[in-house]
Amino acid sequence: MITIPRATKIVATLGPASNSPEVLARLFKAGVNVVRVNFSHGTAEQHTETVRLVREVAVGIGTDVGVLADLQGPKIRIGKFADGKINLNPGDPFAFDIHTELGDQSVVGLDYKELVNDVHPGDTLLLNDGRMTMRVLRVSDSRIECETILGGVLSDRKGINRQGGGLSAPALTAKDMDDIKTAVSFQADFMAVSFPRNAADMYMARELNRAAGGKALMIAKIERYEAIGNLEEILKSSDGIMVARGDLAVEVGDAAVPALQKRMIRMAKNLNKIAITATQMMESMIESPVPTRAEISDVANAVLDGTDAVMLSAETAAGKYPVETVKAMAEACAEADKADHAMGFDTAFLDRTFTRIDQSIAMAALFAAHHMRASAIVSLTQSGSTALWITRIDSGIPVYALTPEESSRRRMTLFRECHPVAMQYRSYDMPAVLADVERLMLENGLVKRGDLVVITVGEPVGKSGGTNNLKIIRIGSPH
Repeated sequence: MITIPRATKIVATLGPASNSPEVLARLFKAGVNVVRVNFSHGTAEQHTETVRLVREVAVGIGTDVGVLADLQGPKIRIGKFADGKINLNPGDPFAFDIHTELGDQSVVGLDYKELVNDVHPGDTLLLNDGRMTMRVLRVSDSRIECETILGGVLSDRKGINRQGGGLSAPALTAKDMDDIKTAVSFQADFMAVSFPRNAADMYMARELNRAAGGKALMIAKIERYEAIGNLEEILKSSDGIMVARGDLAVEVGDAAVPALQKRMIRMAKNLNKIAITATQMMESMIESPVPTRAEISDVANAVLDGTDAVMLSAETAAGKYPVETVKAMAEACAEADKADHAMGFDTAFLDRTFTRIDQSIAMAALFAAHHMRASAIVSLTQSGSTALWITRIDSGIPVYALTPEESSRRRMTLFRECHPVAMQYRSYDMPAVLADVERLMLENGLVKRGDLVVITVGEPVGKSGGTNNLKIIRIGSPH
């Protein structure tokens, strides 16, 4: 019996807990499809070496692993305290002053000096991921005076946000521009842009990527209040989005995030884009070898929403149980993947328009495979576009994307239900190609004799953007 591979992909952030060859190999075998390189930490040299190691280990165990370069973006933080931290109670007065070097019980400095121009009396400021809140009382040229609403311990360089968004910080900093060049140098497969406000931010990042010679797919991290109103234009200017629930929750409120998550994933799929769901998915496993039931439900809910991938952050970067976390997440995804895909399948085609031949072939393959109960869809693809289109509607049918292009295989590691397979063409004659496809699928245990398989392929074979044929074959039968 052939086991259908897990549809939902796993992105794991690398860090001190996971950047050794031994741990990387275990992570990949446990189910990691894409690694995240977080430019908020580490140096360009460290990231380059990490990616070299990832690629070496992946080749060693015979798998394709994508690399996501995550840009830091504008980190809006307070300064430092003379004693490292303070404790504030509700009602305590507190101020932020751009001229303060070392803070005390009454005031602290600001790394982001423009905050004094972005806030007004009556605004609410959130600190330390929303754990503390302050109401703005007065604002001068250099100082913001507040009253503490929700107190607690405040330590050096904690993040600060304005509830409801509206901060003027640009999405791309000078550091980000340098980091884009680093990401291009190690051939990142995906590039995540932090805090984009609109399509212009994504176009700028894409152009900087192209100018440096990069081909990474561009992922917009939805973290700002303003991004919600511009969601469609951001999606159209990107290759995918990340539902970055941490900073987003600070700006829009925790209660608003679940519905936004569903809306964002649905919109991404409708626009043929990729969706990643992130932040605190298995947070307890930073310290615990087992997840909470609520975390399992959270992962499963994202899968049922239709996300392409779920992401781990500190759990794999700095946690005590990185491999156990991936195994638990993979199991949760695999169970949720079993959900019935029949309901609403046909209606999913009704609002879709496609004028390209290759996109029409992709939709026809998906429709035929579903109604003929095919065991698999096989896409012979150069760029991966056909495989992307096929996987935008959940079918529960595994999609095997066969290509000789290593860079395309790495990009497809993030597509839901898509499983890239290396295939070298021995001949460009169609009957010979189909025979090679059948042999490769059987040898790798992806299908068995008697299975019905739907194949998309282009003639002439091997031409990018040329998918124009749909074949339906029964494995082991003459064709």
